[in-house]
Amino acid sequence: MAKIFYEPSGNECELFEKAWKNNLPLLIKGPTGCGKTRFVSYMADQLKLPLYTIACHDDLTASDLVGRHLIGAGNTVWSDGPLTKAVREGGICYLDEVVEARKDTTVILHPLADDRRILPIDRIGETLKAPDSFMLVVSYNPGYQNFLKKLKPSTRQRFISITFDFPRSEQEEKIIVGETGIDSFTSKQLVSIANAIRNLKDHDLEEVVSTRLLIYSAKLISDGVDPVSACNSAIVETLTDDLETQIALNELIKATFGR
Repeated sequence: MAKIFYEPSGNECELFEKAWKNNLPLLIKGPTGCGKTRFVSYMADQLKLPLYTIACHDDLTASDLVGRHLIGAGNTVWSDGPLTKAVREGGICYLDEVVEARKDTTVILHPLADDRRILPIDRIGETLKAPDSFMLVVSYNPGYQNFLKKLKPSTRQRFISITFDFPRSEQEEKIIVGETGIDSFTSKQLVSIANAIRNLKDHDLEEVVSTRLLIYSAKLISDGVDPVSACNSAIVETLTDDLETQIALNELIKATFGR
């Protein structure tokens, strides 16, 4: 299995490991595409722990996390959900964009996220005690929070928290090179484009350019796609459907590449 590439931006690796050693659940906050999921994958690899990742959404139920009975050949069979598997195996359970899940679903995390560290499975009359190696990690994008979609204080206060942001320019350039093998000059140009778009004030973009989209652009360029065309597909078309905004962003990209 290929080694997972990750470029630390501070002491987040140390904090993660200390949280794991002390049986503390972790909340990671940060914008879309800034490296939250990659960081969790990297730390699971470093700690040699199985990782169960759950992409949260409005229809996610407690059964999706814990498990359910399935109909087999003439009988019903219990099937563990990803949260239960992570507890049984002493791995990491990572709930991505946890605020997207319903509050009556996330409440199942409460006994796992305090000093009890247990997972009651009412349907089979079993209560699992999490081993010391188990860790609960959740993440969300603070920019998406509103009155209806935010963590309950009773949930949030069970976690220690780390805030992520987009990397510094020099670091982001290294990440793009490390992920794609693209030359450093083109990587610098891509980061320059990202910074210019992130600083735009006149265009109403719901999201700015993520490190993930820069990596996508670099992969296309590395495989022979024209840089302007690559950035149009991976950045401009992804960020907006507004024609005027697309034209403005493409002009910025063309200027960066000397067109």
